Amino acid sequence: MKAILLVLGMMFMGQVVFAQSGVEFNTKTHQFGKVKRGIPVTFVFEYKNVSEKPIVIEFANADCGCTTPVYTQSAVPKGKTGTIKVTYNAALDGVFKKSVNVKFTNSNQPYILTVEGEVLVDKPKSKN
Repeated sequence: MKAILLVLGMMFMGQVVFAQSGVEFNTKTHQFGKVKRGIPVTFVFEYKNVSEKPIVIEFANADCGCTTPVYTQSAVPKGKTGTIKVTYNAALDGVFKKSVNVKFTNSNQPYILTVEGEVLVDKPKSKN
């Protein structure tokens, strides 16, 4: 009896794991390269609904105020694509790596999108 319950439990777990893979991103990381401080840069992440049901983004949260995600608000039908536009506005010089956590209705865990690059150091202007 325990063996049967164990097998049934593992089958159920397999279905749950399979159900979580209903979204495919073209990429989850974008490298901006060198950017200027105070000038926003933007990248649009695209995803495809590969599940059987329409999906909706429950939330897309950035890890700081310098990064802003804007995403498709409506349900994305099976086989169609949606977007998450991530804008980074550098306030400090140096290397950066910022994350956006995205949670879909058909997934128990968030996807993590990353934008990274290097903010150019402002050089003082010469007085000549």
